[in-house]
Amino acid sequence: MDNGMATDNGMAAIIAAARGDRPVDLLLTNLRLVNVFNGRIEDRSVAVAEGVVVGFGDTYSAKKRVDLDGRYLLPGFIDSHLHIESAMTGITEFCRAVLPHGTTTVVADPHEIANVLGVAGIQYMLDSAEDQPLDVRFSLPSCVPATEMETAGARLEAADLAPFFNHPRVMALAEMMNFPGVIQGDPQVLAKIDASHRAGKPLDGHAPGLSGPSLHAYLSTGIRSDHECTDLAEAAEKLAAGMHIMVREGTCARNLDDLFDLIDPHTARRMMWCTDDRHPHDLLDEGHVDAAVRKAIGKGLDPVTAIQMATLNPAEYFRLERVGAVAPGRQANLLVVSDLAALSIDAVYVNGREVAAGGRLKADLPRPAPIAVPLSMQVDPQQIDLTIPAEGERIRVIEVIPDQVVTREQIVRPTIVEGTVAADPARDLLKLAVVERHTGSGNVGLGLATGFGLQRGALAASVAHDSHNLIVIGATDDDMRLALQAVAEMGGGFAAVANGQVAATLPLPIAGLMSDAPMETVRDQLDAIIQVAHELGAPLSDPFMALGFIALPVIPKLKITDRGLVDVDRFEIVPLFCAA
Repeated sequence: MDNGMATDNGMAAIIAAARGDRPVDLLLTNLRLVNVFNGRIEDRSVAVAEGVVVGFGDTYSAKKRVDLDGRYLLPGFIDSHLHIESAMTGITEFCRAVLPHGTTTVVADPHEIANVLGVAGIQYMLDSAEDQPLDVRFSLPSCVPATEMETAGARLEAADLAPFFNHPRVMALAEMMNFPGVIQGDPQVLAKIDASHRAGKPLDGHAPGLSGPSLHAYLSTGIRSDHECTDLAEAAEKLAAGMHIMVREGTCARNLDDLFDLIDPHTARRMMWCTDDRHPHDLLDEGHVDAAVRKAIGKGLDPVTAIQMATLNPAEYFRLERVGAVAPGRQANLLVVSDLAALSIDAVYVNGREVAAGGRLKADLPRPAPIAVPLSMQVDPQQIDLTIPAEGERIRVIEVIPDQVVTREQIVRPTIVEGTVAADPARDLLKLAVVERHTGSGNVGLGLATGFGLQRGALAASVAHDSHNLIVIGATDDDMRLALQAVAEMGGGFAAVANGQVAATLPLPIAGLMSDAPMETVRDQLDAIIQVAHELGAPLSDPFMALGFIALPVIPKLKITDRGLVDVDRFEIVPLFCAA
């Protein structure tokens, strides 16, 4: 890994090239440099040697000269917070997808795979990041498991995280989602914060809606960023209290429009872009960090400011002193752009080497050998009992809201057949189950959902935030069990079943979260299985995304885990049946 420090011989060569005593490797001429330090656009030539920018000016002797014909030169973009697992591909294919969009560095939180595999999952991601053309850095997951109302594949305490803080790719403690634990001074939470402080690493926050004294208590621990702001007042209060605001433009959550008016000459240097969770369609069709920069420029933000928020700001926050700008001593991670307003990226350089051009990856980029990942499917679907005995006349039902991760609660009279609760597609009441897959405990949480619209068949997945147990919804028990069997046999993924037949699958064998196939293949498989779900009656734009978030017990209102129904507002498990 290039950790930003050259060897003695390499440093000597860089210095000699900077002095002009030896030819540089690359001289880019006739360009307009976006200088993120002074906010200006300057006519420059840029010299590169040993993968590093060594100077400005066209007097350098060069092994290779490239005339940019008046185009712009920008620093490579940095994503300040994301979960690579949400792209549904392993790190190699993720890198190959985002590089043509100008992303050259990311700070990823491997929270999803850590919930499945624990320490082994973090190590897998660190190992997979080696020898990639993208500079993949990490923040350490702070909340595994996310709650005590579900069974995750691991539990990570401060002692488990401590050794990783010394790894050169680890830049921070990741989003501290347990803000109640911080505010109440939970010793285990504070131990993780203390470990980050002792390692000299920044602390990322996650505090949706937190305000006033509670916010102050949260910040008193040294937490300094937040990517969960959804309205202007919230972001303004947090910024004024000292937080760095990560403006999120993902797939499920897009906050740029609501936070745009906060960006001005006084605030912009403490703001940056992040994607958090961005799915294959958006990455391939809209882009990555470039999509946020392009959108902000289109809304009237000064282009240099928008670019600062994608480069220098996150570099300084994470203390990445060798990236984030085009300047002597900085890595030559460079973007060539012909139209600054449209942000059309003509070429991408990493460490002075052209890795993408015209929106396409260079064919000769290395593809690191795949790394074995531990098995993560300890379940036998044929042994699962999906029966819900009728124990009352009123039952809680999860109401799915289109294009939202929040849900509502309904109380209805269930359809009873021979003393058990049955799915009733005519009433849009489908049976729902979450099956624990990590320890072989046999835990099964059962319930009903409405708003999903299936008229027949079943859908199952191993992507079910945050613990990622198996989740299935369907019109019959037999189809539900067959869908679970298909997912288990693949080692994880998505499955759609109709009339006793598996109609479509999307294999995600890496921890049940990611594929080792190219992202274009994953997108096509996702298109195909969503089409089958629509043919089965589901009206939702992405039924599998909706299914995965039904299991997230930190987002209101009613959710389900392997331990049962969760009333998120009360933050407790509640009975399926309720009083008349």
